[in-house]
Amino acid sequence: MSIEQLLPDELLNRFRSRAGAYDERNEFFHEDLQELKNAGYLRVFAAEDDGGMGFGLRQVAAAQRRLATAAPATALGVNMHLVWTGVAHLLAVRGDDSLRYVLQEAVAGEVFAFGNSEAGNDSVLFDSSTVAEPNADGSYAFTGTKIFTSLSPAWTRLGIFGKDSTGAEPALVHAFITRDAPGYTIGNDWDTLGMRANQSNTTVLSGVVAAADRVFRKLPVGPNADPLIFAIFACFETLLAAVYAGIGERALQLGVEAAHRRKSQKNGGREYSQDPDIRWKIATAAITMDGLYPQLEAVARDIDDQVEHGAQWFPRLVGLKVRATETAKEVVDLAIRVSGGGTYFAGNELGRLYRDVLAGMFHPSDDESAHSTVATAWLGPLEG
Repeated sequence: MSIEQLLPDELLNRFRSRAGAYDERNEFFHEDLQELKNAGYLRVFAAEDDGGMGFGLRQVAAAQRRLATAAPATALGVNMHLVWTGVAHLLAVRGDDSLRYVLQEAVAGEVFAFGNSEAGNDSVLFDSSTVAEPNADGSYAFTGTKIFTSLSPAWTRLGIFGKDSTGAEPALVHAFITRDAPGYTIGNDWDTLGMRANQSNTTVLSGVVAAADRVFRKLPVGPNADPLIFAIFACFETLLAAVYAGIGERALQLGVEAAHRRKSQKNGGREYSQDPDIRWKIATAAITMDGLYPQLEAVARDIDDQVEHGAQWFPRLVGLKVRATETAKEVVDLAIRVSGGGTYFAGNELGRLYRDVLAGMFHPSDDESAHSTVATAWLGPLEG
């Protein structure tokens, strides 16, 4: 199945027609999610023999870019499910079936989400302020607060992690909880500037138990080379970049439409597309976007093909994320300058994209962390 068959124009048009209302009402994208489920979108990473689409990361990134041109918040929310299924896929093709059940359950209709982010935790996956307490049967009880929990109204499986400090050395414990498990609460605090429809509410864990068979990794605190860490970063950064590439792509389209639609009174009613300054802005936006598309495709292809970049893998991934989010922000800004004051009114699509694209700076890896990663790769670590 092609990307266009999976996400046909008529489906995207329905998503686009709902996106503004979701944003205005600060409402989750329930209808979009149901249509994506019906289309088989949540099982794209599962093998065809298992009832999935058999897609690799390159194809899913292309699909997410296309989806984001219609509904960025929907695409960003669904990203979290696709990251987990993508992680399971990447591990499986590398001979690790520890998360095969994630793919099987996605085919069965389960919705996965991320519950890893913590306020003030700039170590991301390398440390946690959440307490993971072991039980005699191998299960773990988790206590802590997770922020930016996308898909809060819809997830049925939440991936979480916390720190077990009961042993000789602390360990980071990764596990899934189910929605029917007692011991957690979901806040109603997602009242944000942009990306409103993904409803990434705060989740408070109060001793919620992950069953022993859903505890899938125990790792040392700090950076490590476990394939799980690479798989999470690879899927998260690449699919995130795809969403923001889609935002930039749509902004450029809207800018072009505005340049043809708007007329200049002082130039005898000619289209703004004939104004040299407007043409320069559109050309700059197009050139900027043209640099992003091949980078996104190349990184996703190399992950699929298991290309060995060694210590340069993480700089490539964080570099892609920064390039995508900053490029999209620049292109949206240019498109607004081309389109004029109408974009300043509530309900304008470009105005919504302007708010949505700002979320890119808050996703891991942030600008400071990314530059530190790249600098260390090229210059070595900071001394003493």
